[in-house]
Amino acid sequence: MKITLENKKGLEKNIKVIIDKKTISSQLNEKYEEIKKDVVLKGFRPGKVPIDILKRQFGKAVYGEVIDQMLKDTTTKALEENKIKPAGQPKIDLKSFGEGKDLEYTISVTELPTIDLKSFNNIKYDEYTVKIDSKETDKRIDQIAKTQNNFKDAQENHVSKDGDLIIFDYEAKVEGKDFNNNKGTNTQIVLGKDLFIKGFDKQLIGLKKNENKNVNIKLPENFPDKSVSNKEAVFNCKIQSIKIPDEVKINDEFAKNLGAKDLSNLKELISKQINEEFKNSLDLISKRKILDQIDNFKINELPNNLVDQEVKILSQGMKDEDVKKKTKELNKEATKRIKAGLFLSAYGEQKKIQVSEQEINNSLAKQMGMMPGQEKIIQDYYKKNPAALNSLKSNIYEEKIINEIKKNAKINKKLITKEEAEKFLKEENEKNLKEQSKFSPHTHDHENDNVKKSNNQKKLKENLKKPKIQTKKKSVTKKVSKK
Repeated sequence: MKITLENKKGLEKNIKVIIDKKTISSQLNEKYEEIKKDVVLKGFRPGKVPIDILKRQFGKAVYGEVIDQMLKDTTTKALEENKIKPAGQPKIDLKSFGEGKDLEYTISVTELPTIDLKSFNNIKYDEYTVKIDSKETDKRIDQIAKTQNNFKDAQENHVSKDGDLIIFDYEAKVEGKDFNNNKGTNTQIVLGKDLFIKGFDKQLIGLKKNENKNVNIKLPENFPDKSVSNKEAVFNCKIQSIKIPDEVKINDEFAKNLGAKDLSNLKELISKQINEEFKNSLDLISKRKILDQIDNFKINELPNNLVDQEVKILSQGMKDEDVKKKTKELNKEATKRIKAGLFLSAYGEQKKIQVSEQEINNSLAKQMGMMPGQEKIIQDYYKKNPAALNSLKSNIYEEKIINEIKKNAKINKKLITKEEAEKFLKEENEKNLKEQSKFSPHTHDHENDNVKKSNNQKKLKENLKKPKIQTKKKSVTKKVSKK
C-alpha cells in the first residue's frame, strides 16, 4: 500500500492511497475460501464448490464487500500514519477500482488543530461567598412560618370568616336522593382556599359552632360519581367546631418539626441554603468568565466544517432573511463555541477526565429527588432516549473539566453582601439576555449553550476513534448470498 499526503499546510488534508492488485487478489481469495465452507450449490458437496464457480455466482458481491472493508481499514491506517485526528467524517473519492486493477482513492479530511494548553496556566476566576445577615435568615424563617398552618379553638360565639378552619359533618342529596359517598364526618376546610368544591367555602362564612347550613352547589364535571356530575346538590352541614389561625411560635419545637436539631441549627441551615442559592448562580457566571478567557486563547485555524455545523444549530428556527442579516454574529458565536469545545476537550483528554456510571446515576438521582412521584417517568425517559443520556453525560464531563480548571487557576476570593450579589447577578443576567437577543427569534439559555458545547466535545472525542467511510461514488458493496 502506498500512502501520500498531498498537502501538508492547513487543516484541509488530501491523502492519496494506492493498493496494488496483488494485495486485492489475495484478500479476494481469502474471502472466497471463507464463504466456500458455507455455500451450498446443487451438484457439489458442502465446502467443495470450485473457486471459479463461486466467482461467477458471487463475484460482484464478494468484490464489493472486500473493497468496502479495505477502504475502512486503509483509511484508518492512512490517518494514523499521518497522525491526523479528523474533525468530522472523512470522505472517499474512488479514482480507480475493479477486478484485476489497483485500487486508487483519495481521502478528503478536515484535521483537528493542535491545541496548546499552556494558556490554561493563566486562567483567573472570582470565587464569591455571600455574607448572609442574620436579619435575612430571620426573614426567611418568618416566611416559612407563615406557610405552616396552625389553629386554635375559637370562642363559643365566634362567627366563621375567611382563614378559619371549619370542622363539619354533612349529608348531601341530588334531587332529594342519596348518591355514592354522599356523607362525611369531621370534614375540615380552611375558608377562602376553595379546595373542597368551588364556591362551597363562602357559604360557610358567618356561622357559629353547632349551627346547621344547607349549601347549594353544582357538583363538578370530574365528580367521582358520574351519575350526579354537573348536577345541583344540597349539602346539609352541621358545624362541629371552628378554629382560628394562631401565630406560629418560632422556637426549638418549630425548628424540630422542620427537621433541625433546634432553632439555632435551623438558622444555620437556612443561612447555608440562602448562600447555596446564590452560589449556584454566581458559579455559572464564574464559568462564563472562564469560557470568555478561553475565547482569547490563540489558535492558528479552526475547522470550517465544525463552525458551519454550529451555525446551523444556532440558526434553527430563524428565517432565511434573518440568517443572512445575522451572518456575522452567527459565525462569531459559532467560532467561540467551537473554540471553547476544542480547548475543553483537549484539556479533558490531557487530564484523563472520564465520567463514571456512578456519577451518571447520582445525577439522575438528583433529578428524581427534585421531582418526587415522577421517578419512573424520568427513568423511562432516559432509557428510551439515548441522546438525552449522552447529553447528561456530556454535561457532567464539562462540569468536571471546569472544576479541574478551577483547581489549577488563580482564585480571587470575594466576600460580598446579599445586596451586592443581587445587583451583580442582575447586571450579568441583563448582559447575557442582551447577547441572546442577537439571535432572536431563536434564543438560547445558558444551560442549552452548555449542552451544545458539551455535545460538540463529545463529537470531537468520537472523531478520534475509527472513522466511518462516505464514498462519493455509488457503493460497490453487496451482501454475499448463500444458497
